[in-house]
Amino acid sequence: MTRTPQSRLVGRIDGDIVGILLLAALLVIVLPLGLDIFRLNMVGKYLTYAFVALGLVLCWGSAGILSLGQGIFFGIGGYCMAMFLKLEASSPEATKIQSTPGIPDFMDWNQLKELPWFWEPFHSLTFATIAVVAVPALLAFIVGLAMFKRRVGGVYFAIITQAFAAILTILIVGQQGYTGGINGITDLRTLKGWDIRTDEAKLVLYFVNAALLIGCILLCLYVRRSKLGRILVALRDKEDRVRFSGYDVANFKIFVFCFAAALSAVGGAMFTLQVGFMSPSFVGIVPSIEMVIYCAVGGRLSLLGAVYGTLLVNWAKTMLSESFPELWLFAMGALFIGVVMVFPNGLAGLYQQFIAPRLRRTAAGRVDEAADAGAPIIPPHTAAD
Repeated sequence: MTRTPQSRLVGRIDGDIVGILLLAALLVIVLPLGLDIFRLNMVGKYLTYAFVALGLVLCWGSAGILSLGQGIFFGIGGYCMAMFLKLEASSPEATKIQSTPGIPDFMDWNQLKELPWFWEPFHSLTFATIAVVAVPALLAFIVGLAMFKRRVGGVYFAIITQAFAAILTILIVGQQGYTGGINGITDLRTLKGWDIRTDEAKLVLYFVNAALLIGCILLCLYVRRSKLGRILVALRDKEDRVRFSGYDVANFKIFVFCFAAALSAVGGAMFTLQVGFMSPSFVGIVPSIEMVIYCAVGGRLSLLGAVYGTLLVNWAKTMLSESFPELWLFAMGALFIGVVMVFPNGLAGLYQQFIAPRLRRTAAGRVDEAADAGAPIIPPHTAAD
């Protein structure tokens, strides 16, 4: 039976939905039943990095824009949430032993006498939640406007984003009285009076994190299947042709860069809630490059592959760090070389190359058997991502 392009597209979309449902079952049913709360909380931390990987699939995989500074947006989102939690933990009653009660402890240690003006709005959870997305997106807009309107791209853009990551790390560490310095913002206890340090809270936050991740995957899938997604792919492959067709290339690049920044920031906020602190060690060059590796290992063209790649790399990092801590950096380097030289499309590429064809042949064989038996022929749907 010959399948039309429309039927193949429907089959691909159905395969995406099946893959998302399988991932949801893994995250919501299998892992909570099979892991203790400590390990499950670690998986929840890994999933916060998956938000960054999803943004990179759109930004790098679809649009061809490699950003080596996604840790910036992950960190800003985390710091916005941490500022609210820290202010809640720094009530006058809780800080009465300080020389200046009512301000975070690190401010008191640095002899600040009042709360800085830019901290004041973070007394509101609503403002903090909006800032988690708005502040990183605004920064990405400014950077993107400055770069893409001048047609800066490729390796030059990657190096510039890496430089921004280094600058922000130095700024956070240097302004210890306002940011907590190298230690970051720590000792985060409650969210609107709800103790986030208990096992029950960690379990709830894990499910919230998983639900947000699934929602973001669906949103990214919608973008990729829309006309916008097709334009982004055209930008990656033939940017000049898109420009000559009358589209403003810079605006599309700015949008996808801001979108990826917002996704990364959501992951940073959930990281702060689940782990209980945020520090500049998650903002700099090294974590930003690691986030790119998560996406590359899973497959920069695959949303689900990016999630699985994030889980796999972080699980391997945890296992090696516990047993052979001195080998992890070598393993990370070997993994990067392997992705570049052996499987450039990541785990999703291996699946599409070796596993998906067998599934298609099996499905086609069943269709032939059904046709021989006189049963209705149902076009097979292939699994995607």
